[in-house]
Amino acid sequence: MDVEAFLLCDCATDQQGKLNILGAFDNIWAKQLPTALPACTIAARIRFSKIEEDKHKIRINIIDADGNPVVPDLHKTISVHIPANEDSVIKNLILNIQGLKLENYGQYRVDLAVDGRQIASVPLKVRQIPEQAQK
Repeated sequence: MDVEAFLLCDCATDQQGKLNILGAFDNIWAKQLPTALPACTIAARIRFSKIEEDKHKIRINIIDADGNPVVPDLHKTISVHIPANEDSVIKNLILNIQGLKLENYGQYRVDLAVDGRQIASVPLKVRQIPEQAQK
C-alpha cells in the first residue's frame, strides 16, 4: 500500500474517486489559548495493490507533543476490492472534524495507521501571533 496523500486541510471531497483538497495547512496562528478550529478535514489517498485486497482497519489519532491524545482515536474499516482488469485501486478517506480544540502552543501530530501499522504522519504546529501583528 502506498500513501499518495495525507493532509490536514480546510475541506475535501471525493468525486467519483477524485480527491479534491482545499487549503492544506500545518500551522495554526492563535492570539490566545485554548484555540479551536471551527472546522477542518483530514484527507488521505491510499493505493492498494492486488495482494492487499481485503478488509483493512484504519486508525487516525491526533496527539500533542507529549504523545497525549487531543481527541479520541478515530476508527474505520474499509473493504478493498480490485477489479480483475486492474492491478491496484485507490481509496480516498475524508474525515471532517468540528471544533478541534488545542490547549497549548507547540507541536501536534496527526497519525494514520492501517491494520495497526503507522503508514503516515503530518505535523500540526500551533503558533502564537506576534504581539505587533495583533494590533
